[in-house]
Amino acid sequence: MADAGPRADADAGGGNRGRVPGPAPAERASADEAPRVETDWCIEGMSALDEDVCYVLPKLAEGKSARLLVYLHGIVPPVKDSVQKTTVQSAVLNAATRAGAAAIVPRGRRGIGPAGANDWWAWPTDPATHARLVKELVARWALAKKKLEGIAGAPFARTYLAGSSNGAYFLAALALRGDADELGFPIDGYGAMSGGAPGGRGADALAKRQARPFYIGFGTYDEESKNGAKALAAVTKAARWPTKLAEHPFGHGAREVYLEEAFVFWDP
Repeated sequence: MADAGPRADADAGGGNRGRVPGPAPAERASADEAPRVETDWCIEGMSALDEDVCYVLPKLAEGKSARLLVYLHGIVPPVKDSVQKTTVQSAVLNAATRAGAAAIVPRGRRGIGPAGANDWWAWPTDPATHARLVKELVARWALAKKKLEGIAGAPFARTYLAGSSNGAYFLAALALRGDADELGFPIDGYGAMSGGAPGGRGADALAKRQARPFYIGFGTYDEESKNGAKALAAVTKAARWPTKLAEHPFGHGAREVYLEEAFVFWDP
C-alpha cells in the first residue's frame, strides 16, 4: 500500500523563529578541510558537502555525545530559489545550531514526485520506487556522514533521521521496514514532522527490532497530514517504541519547534 502523497506546497509553512547565523569558522573542527563545492542547493548559512548535500557544523554541545541530524525535505521545485527550500533548510540550520548538533540536508531525486510536481526534488513514497531507490539513497547518506566526520575530526556517536512532508512519509516507511539498520546505517532516533503514516504496516515487525525514540509532530490545521501522524504514533506505541506525539497550532510545513522538541526527546 502506498503512503499518502504530499501536496505541491510542501514545506512552505512559515512561522520559524529569527534566523541564527551560521557558525564562525573558528567554531568548527578542521574547518579548513571543508570541501569547496559549487551548488545551488544550499541557502546562505549552510555549507555544501557535495552538489546534493548541505550541512551545518556548529560548535557541538558540551556534555553531550556528538550528534548528527539527517533531515529529509519535502518536495522542492527544481529552481535556484524557492520558499520550500528556504523554509526547510532554515529550520534545520537554526534548530541544529541551537542544539549544538551537526546536520545534513541531502537532496532527493527528480522524476518521482507526486502528481502535479513529478519533476520536483522528492523522496520515494510508493513501494516500488522505494524498493528501487532505498539502497542507493541510504548509501549516499552514509557517505555524507563519513565526509562530515572527516571535517569534524571525529565520528558522530548518535545519528538522528527526521523529515517533513514528503520526507516524513519516506522516513516512516524506512523506520517501519527497518531499512536503515539492514543497510548498515543505524538510526538512534526518528522524527516525522508534518507528514508520515503507517502505510498499512502494523506494529508486529517493529516490535521485534530494537526500540528507538520516535518523535511525531503535526499541525492542528494540517488536515492533510494530522490523521496519518496519529495513526503512525498508534503503531509505534503499540510496538512499545518510545513515542512523542506533539500537536502545534500550525498548518503544513517544516518548523523549528518540531526539531527543538525532537532533540530533547531523542537525547538519552
